[in-house]
Amino acid sequence: MIARSRLCRLYLRSVAIGFAAAAVFVALLLGFDVGRLGQLVARDPAGMLAVLMLWIFNGIVFSGVQFGIAVMAVAERPDGSGGPGHRAFSATPVPVTVEARTRSPRPVVER
Repeated sequence: MIARSRLCRLYLRSVAIGFAAAAVFVALLLGFDVGRLGQLVARDPAGMLAVLMLWIFNGIVFSGVQFGIAVMAVAERPDGSGGPGHRAFSATPVPVTVEARTRSPRPVVER
C-alpha cells in the first residue's frame, strides 16, 4: 500500500510539472507569435478553446515525458552502478576476420 501511494505521488507530481511546462510552452508560443498563432487566437471567437486544447494536449505529452524521466531516474543509483538487474558492461573489442564472398552478377533478361 505504501509503494502504491508513493507511485501515485510520483505520477501526480509528474503531471503537475508536465502541465506547468505545457503552460509555459503555450505562453511562449503565443507570446512570440510563432506562425502568427497569437494573432489567430486573438482574432478568432473560438481562440480560447484552441488555447485550452493546445495546453491540454501539450500537457499530456509533457506529463508523459516527465513521468518517463522520473521512472528512469528511480532505477539509477547515486554511485552510477545502475539499479537491480543491471550489470556493468565491460567487454573489450576483439577484431575478427570475415571472408567476403561475392556472387556472380545475374544475367539481365530482356522481355
